[in-house]
Amino acid sequence: MPNSESYLAIALSVGLGLLVGLQRQWKASEVAGIRTFPLITMLGAIMALVSGGQSQWPIGAGLLGVASLLVMANLIKVNAGKVDPGITTESAALLMFGVGVALGYGMNGPAIVVTGVVSVLLQWKRLLHDWVSRIGENDLRGITNLVLISLVILPLLPDQTYGPYQVLNPYKIWLMVVLIVGISMVAYVLYKVLGAGVGAILGGILGGLISSTATTVSYARQTKSNPSISSIAALVIVIASTIVNVRVIGEIALVAPKLLQAALPPIAIVLAVMVLECIVLLLLLRRTDTQLPDHENPSQLKPAIVFGALYAVVLFIVAAAKHHFGNEALYVIAMISGLTDVDAITLSTAKMFQDGNLDETIAWRVILIATMSNLVFKAVAVAILGSRRLFVYVLILFAIAFLAATALLAYWPDTLLPSSYASVFSNP
Repeated sequence: MPNSESYLAIALSVGLGLLVGLQRQWKASEVAGIRTFPLITMLGAIMALVSGGQSQWPIGAGLLGVASLLVMANLIKVNAGKVDPGITTESAALLMFGVGVALGYGMNGPAIVVTGVVSVLLQWKRLLHDWVSRIGENDLRGITNLVLISLVILPLLPDQTYGPYQVLNPYKIWLMVVLIVGISMVAYVLYKVLGAGVGAILGGILGGLISSTATTVSYARQTKSNPSISSIAALVIVIASTIVNVRVIGEIALVAPKLLQAALPPIAIVLAVMVLECIVLLLLLRRTDTQLPDHENPSQLKPAIVFGALYAVVLFIVAAAKHHFGNEALYVIAMISGLTDVDAITLSTAKMFQDGNLDETIAWRVILIATMSNLVFKAVAVAILGSRRLFVYVLILFAIAFLAATALLAYWPDTLLPSSYASVFSNP
């Protein structure tokens, strides 16, 4: 006997079919439109309900019938002299039959999600085609490398620890590579898609996610030949350096959530100081055009291997220094490692804390020292590569952030936060 779930499946099949059919009708599809799609989806639901989970023949027969109708529709178009090489509508029709089947089996959530994805993909035809047209050969190679890095190399690596100090795990080391490359790649894709419309603020944000050091060098070089853009270049550089703190917080949250109990407040204060600097500088500046730097694709295989090796070396050195020389040596390592790369020391320190080999009060200080060291390196790069005016801007703004971080290192209390706050990070 039919029950309420059966009627719900039929109702949902009509509604979801209408959603996709509306889009196809609006696009003037000659194969299936606002009436055909609900019928196809409802057919899938009915076939699933009739089968009752006992036999798949009704579903197979329904699928064969839909496929036959689609073939007939295309033959009629060909005979009428209308040749359309695309099969998007046909694919959507077959998929919506599957959505109907899923509804018939009570899988309402997945069916609704799939319908939403179908609608978005159908509607975003021009946007997706424009995005693909902007992808060059190097970008396509980068996407392939990302797949290689994350879906081919990672599963092949052994998930066990080797060497002294028990910190070198090939799988977990490469997992950090996937994390960093993934963050940078997402920002890079957004940067390429938005193109010249990125602007200074978003350009600084995405530049910080891709590489704040590369962004600093690129804009500093621009000011050498065009000093008039020094003020807007300073804004972009400071924004990119501010985003480093956001990136660091995100990496800690992913690798060692419990460390946020101690690390988040002081790092957030430095972040707030730098955000305030960006706002003040933005208010002082007029709208100025500046040429966007050409970032390299971050998912190249060689840099990924280099970062993996760097992360492993830093992880090993941190463990060895902690074992033989105590916590003070970690601060020196953070100063050196943070000069050119904050990610490696951040991830290695968070990993050490997560494994119970490092105290939280030492861990967040090591990470903060690395970010301060990175500011010094970028200030030196600006002094060498950029205009005098840009260096003055960067020196003043970075000095304020540096002094704030130094004060936190010296005076921040090592007491634990209230238990109610700490529980948020101990149970992520």
